[in-house]
Amino acid sequence: MVSEASEQSRTAPIDRVLVCIPTYNERENLPLVVGRIRASVPTADILVLDDNSPDGTGQVADDLAAGDGQIHVLHRPGKQGLGLAYLAGFQWGLDEGYDAIVEMDADGSHQPEQLHRLLEALEDADAVIGSRWVRGGSVVNWPLHRKALSVGGNIYTRALLGMPVHDATAGYRAYRSSTLHTIGLRDVASEGYCFQVDLTRRAVARGLRVREVPITFVEREIGDSKMSGSIMRESLQRITVWGLQHRADQLRRISGTVATTVSGKLSDREPTWHRL
Repeated sequence: MVSEASEQSRTAPIDRVLVCIPTYNERENLPLVVGRIRASVPTADILVLDDNSPDGTGQVADDLAAGDGQIHVLHRPGKQGLGLAYLAGFQWGLDEGYDAIVEMDADGSHQPEQLHRLLEALEDADAVIGSRWVRGGSVVNWPLHRKALSVGGNIYTRALLGMPVHDATAGYRAYRSSTLHTIGLRDVASEGYCFQVDLTRRAVARGLRVREVPITFVEREIGDSKMSGSIMRESLQRITVWGLQHRADQLRRISGTVATTVSGKLSDREPTWHRL
């Protein structure tokens, strides 16, 4: 069920858009991605979130910002995880009064030319996910085992958390600022890729409208992937815990409903008096 708050928030216009790009050792990719964003959606601003990259990505970002007033840079003290980087970017965007905030990878895997799809869908949604695993979505240059891992992980997540979302782990997203306020960011502790699942489940639990639009995900050609075994383990562990909590909440709700129904039926009965 879509909440009343969701219905009200989706009537607000989206004029100011901020694209958040976390970076760590992406000095070669960053100028290419930024240039494509500026060409595809010229009205959008860009915030680069650099985790003190040893390869000088932060300086590259500063140089880009010096020549373009729509590019901003937030320097962070070190590599602290994808989730914390995005949280810092979200807060910066909210403080600056943006209407919508977008997540996008710096490695070129998320196509800036498809950003308009997410923003158009956001006109009638609270959050939009660029999905690889809905009709029309695709992945380029992934081996079969990695596709199977992603599809399997999303099936596991969907079944365990009961969410009607096919690509809860996707990192190409657009949120209304009102959505980020509603789901709450203060107690989000996810650091790795399960950060995406965390925000999705919070939005769904609050009755917000989450839409998926098909995208083409292209594996990076320059640099190394940030995916690791520890990130995958964190995601699996957290999703399992959230799933168990979700099941426990369901059981409590069912038990409460049954108890209320039984109590109501008993109270509807005619009283029987026994004379001594």
